[in-house]
Amino acid sequence: MDGIKYAVFTEKSIRLLGNNQYTSNVESGSTRTEIKHWVELFFGVKVIAMNSHRLPGKGKRMGPIMGHTMHYRRMIITLQPGYSIPPLIEKRT
Repeated sequence: MDGIKYAVFTEKSIRLLGNNQYTSNVESGSTRTEIKHWVELFFGVKVIAMNSHRLPGKGKRMGPIMGHTMHYRRMIITLQPGYSIPPLIEKRT
């Protein structure tokens, strides 16, 4: 699971959970086939579609120097009906 960084929980991604679509940020150098293989192998699910887009890095100021963060890729993974991915973040008690 080197390519998948973490799950994304935004208003849109929570709305997409109803359509059996999961959103996560991945390494920018990862390909669709690599991510599909990792998800199917790790979670034991069947992926039917994948959408991806590259998000730009953000500007960060460090004193007088203007730097930036690295860009990253976001994948929206659609699973076959009947499959689901368990929650990636569990609340600790």
